[in-house]
Amino acid sequence: MHSAKSDTGLKRPHNEDRFVADPLLGLYVVCDGMGGGNAGEIASTLAVEAIQAHLAEAVRHTDLPLIGPCDATVSAPANRLASAIRTANDAIHRESWSRPDYAGMGTTVVAALLCEDVLTIAHVGDSRLYLVRNGTIQALTTDHSWIAEQVLKGLITEDEAKRSPRRNIVTKALGVESTVDVELTEVPVKSGDMLLLCSDGLTRDVQANDIRQILSGSEDLPTMSDRLIAMANAAGGEDNTTVVIVALRDELQAGLWERLKKRFAA
Repeated sequence: MHSAKSDTGLKRPHNEDRFVADPLLGLYVVCDGMGGGNAGEIASTLAVEAIQAHLAEAVRHTDLPLIGPCDATVSAPANRLASAIRTANDAIHRESWSRPDYAGMGTTVVAALLCEDVLTIAHVGDSRLYLVRNGTIQALTTDHSWIAEQVLKGLITEDEAKRSPRRNIVTKALGVESTVDVELTEVPVKSGDMLLLCSDGLTRDVQANDIRQILSGSEDLPTMSDRLIAMANAAGGEDNTTVVIVALRDELQAGLWERLKKRFAA
């Protein structure tokens, strides 16, 4: 089961976030676009469309070449997800050269691919993925941002980071360069787990413990999504906010390749 919601917030003129929630593929993605004019929403739209299309194509054509190198230390689905992210990077980078007002556009991405009891995470930028399990919350991504790097080096504290005017500066984004370094993680998951993918509109001013309390409650998933968006707006609504909640309650996703082969067999 899943729920997804995106909100413009209280200060921005339009929404540059985009998301995918495709249970059949086992794919969940959040992108937060950046760039002048409407370029940010162009970048995030290109990203979610390219990622979803590449994974679906890989099921229809199992010999589809990977974009970029194959990493022997991770699974085939993880390599395919990284390939999809690189495909999106190529699409955005090419489009950024097509018009002057698209120059330099880019987007963050956090993508989750569920294959049986393994979760593959690919991310670039500061959109995040959290795992909620047994009343605890754990971030499964580390922000690619100036602030996160300063905290990691011990140069500033967490409290200073929250107040810094540089907290929205990302150090990696899709589409800005011709190549992209995709961070991949694989973790085991189990029934009862809950996943949250979100843009920084949520995490900018809402604390992880407040998120945990909502996701550990007994409300239905759409209500949880609404409450998280409301919390972001109550904290100022400075940015667009997108949340995708995935609950693994009864049984885990069947294997990606087997499910999709059946889907396209007809």
